[in-house]
Amino acid sequence: MKDEIVELWLVRHGETTYNAARRIAGWCDPPLTDLGREQAAAVGPKLDGTAFASVWSSDLQRAVETSRLAWGQAVPDPRIRECNFGIYEGLRFDEVDAADATVFMGFREFHMPEGDSHGSFLARIGGFVDELPPGRHLLFVHGGVIRILAQDLGVDRFVPTGSVVGVDWTNRKLLFVNEPDAAES
Repeated sequence: MKDEIVELWLVRHGETTYNAARRIAGWCDPPLTDLGREQAAAVGPKLDGTAFASVWSSDLQRAVETSRLAWGQAVPDPRIRECNFGIYEGLRFDEVDAADATVFMGFREFHMPEGDSHGSFLARIGGFVDELPPGRHLLFVHGGVIRILAQDLGVDRFVPTGSVVGVDWTNRKLLFVNEPDAAES
């Protein structure tokens, strides 16, 4: 029965100053850019008329502000923060050790020095999701959170900022991927 499944609608926050500068944000908390605020507002109509059992966001401001602009107040929770990139927080992508970058972009058996490993990140995110009761839940989160939840369901990449991804978590099925149009980004 559909009412007994856990369905996730995962919204990636709008573009931040770090996204625009190709910097790694992770647990850093850069603000949304003007484009990021536009992307967040553009998510709103995609959610109109949809009932949610709960609405959550990462406690980082880029997710909180995206929620506010797209939906309204969400319950912030640090368990659904982005991956902790450890020593690479704040660096540009071209400043990351090439071997670590290759492993991380594969997004399977990574371990960020002084940060998360694939296992710790999956345990944190999966633990949060596994506590959700049956119903449709809206989560304002980050690219890594979406990827770790959907990578074995057909989205094994980082979706663009402002994307919405639907997942039937109970049956481990991808429901939809809604990425911003080129005109929106």
